[in-house]
Amino acid sequence: MSMPPGFAVKGENKVCKLTKSLYGLKQASRNWFSKFSAALIDLGFIQSKADYSLFTRLQGVSYIALLIYVDDVAIASNDSKAVSEFITLLNDKFKLKDLGPLKFFLGLEIARSKEGISISQRKYALEVLEDSGLLASKPVSFPMEQNLKLSKDVGDLLPNPTSYRRLVGRLLYLTITRPDLAYFVQALSQFMDQPRQPHLDATTRVLRYVKNSPAQWLLFSAQLDFCLKAFSDSDWVGCVDTRRSITGFCVFLGNSLVSWKSKKQHTISRSSAEAEYRAMASTACELTWLVSLLHDFLITHPKAALLFCDSKSALHIAANLVFHDRTKYIEIDCHLICEKIQLGLLRTLHVSSQNQLADIFTKGLGFKDFSRLLAKMFVKDVCHPS
Repeated sequence: MSMPPGFAVKGENKVCKLTKSLYGLKQASRNWFSKFSAALIDLGFIQSKADYSLFTRLQGVSYIALLIYVDDVAIASNDSKAVSEFITLLNDKFKLKDLGPLKFFLGLEIARSKEGISISQRKYALEVLEDSGLLASKPVSFPMEQNLKLSKDVGDLLPNPTSYRRLVGRLLYLTITRPDLAYFVQALSQFMDQPRQPHLDATTRVLRYVKNSPAQWLLFSAQLDFCLKAFSDSDWVGCVDTRRSITGFCVFLGNSLVSWKSKKQHTISRSSAEAEYRAMASTACELTWLVSLLHDFLITHPKAALLFCDSKSALHIAANLVFHDRTKYIEIDCHLICEKIQLGLLRTLHVSSQNQLADIFTKGLGFKDFSRLLAKMFVKDVCHPS
């Protein structure tokens, strides 16, 4: 910052001493969170070890959970009176603005019904289409041509890569509620450095698919059995440039899809079984984290979490602790899945490739398979009810 006019004297070198963080500095957000979390802890809240932005408090039968993002706070509780008292106490320390029941939060649209809670990003999706000039484009029924493989060396370089980076960045945020876009956005985000014309064409097709279903939403059912089950899959040497495999998984709490991922593996797998086994290890870590997160919500998970995989070879590796020439090159941290099975925290099961839901996160599928798997995830579009 510069000195105020008239304060500095010629020949003197003075600096300003900050008494509080300036808005916009990287230290400001950290100091704000430290101050706000300290105030919550003084009010009896416990900071979650699974998610540091989650705070919970249990007093008798009254339970309150807070989720914080900078200065936006979402509150969930089974006691409305306790929430009102808490807001009053917190308002004495900070200037608050109560927006009432949660309907819109960080671009997410939340709606409640007898079936449960649904989350959508309709408004955000339409804004992305409008900014990209594709609001009046012709929609398509699936995001990418089947088995399309993009390369970093094919096609002409874009003269202005900024627009491509902006589009992919906005699509990344859209994947918060759109599991159907996870694989395609993951694939497109690999070419941020030097995007080419085929990459932009693929991005345009993804946006045309969003135009086909901007009001797509996820349903979190009101009737849950609180049983975690996951589907794990991989596409062996799915990346044509690095020959690395693609890991894909999705996790359900009861019938509700709560977590998913599509990501390129860190190392090259020498066999399809090794690639599947690495995907299972990543899914096991996600299940372990979710069990810890459920514990913060006072939900016990007495049964072993179910992990479905369509590779019998990977399942045998997970069940057998005998090492031989074909498995000795797999990193030791991948064998944590064996430990989870021995502790009774995880149970592996085989699923046919036709019913492998995680297949949608590893490769581009045709319309028939894509729509079939998406329907099994309870992902719906209010504009096109099934």
